[in-house]
Amino acid sequence: MFASQIRLQHSLSNRPYPPPNFCSLSQNSQQTSYHQIIEMSTVIPTSTSITESAVIPAHLSQVWHFIKLQDFHVFWSKLKGSEFVKGTSPETDVVKWEFKDGTVLEVKQEEHSSIDHYITYSVIDATPAISYSSVVSTVRCYPITCGSAEGQTFVTWSGNFSSDADAGVIEDARFKRQEALADLAAKVGEKKK
Repeated sequence: MFASQIRLQHSLSNRPYPPPNFCSLSQNSQQTSYHQIIEMSTVIPTSTSITESAVIPAHLSQVWHFIKLQDFHVFWSKLKGSEFVKGTSPETDVVKWEFKDGTVLEVKQEEHSSIDHYITYSVIDATPAISYSSVVSTVRCYPITCGSAEGQTFVTWSGNFSSDADAGVIEDARFKRQEALADLAAKVGEKKK
């Protein structure tokens, strides 16, 4: 330890903790303790980035065919439907996803590459409102070119959430991506038959 850290640690250890009279907050004549305040404001720290992946047992061209925002309902069983939003500018692709649970998301295509086989989108509107500020997601497909999975496709689905997304949001997104990738594998398997 550096000398300054030792001095700081020593000076802090000699102070009463919590400070005297810190717990003077009252409401309806009930005292709120320092530890109750800390407990109420504690949030589970979590990473705000996730990536889920799967090997889809089909050639890249068969999988890539489904990776269009307006076609996600074709494979994703949680979606009731998806359609382009009318009235947006010609340069902007906005698609409305309607989920079977009643949730509606408007997603904006941010990037698309038919050469590198990825699509990036952001959520720009949600009903009911989402509890975080933003999320940008990317679905990317890679051809598997050697090994026992040669001829199949490796798919990743990442999400980068704003720092106000809590652990519940991150875990929900993780499970939804896992389910959607499993649905994609099943749908591609149907098409191969």
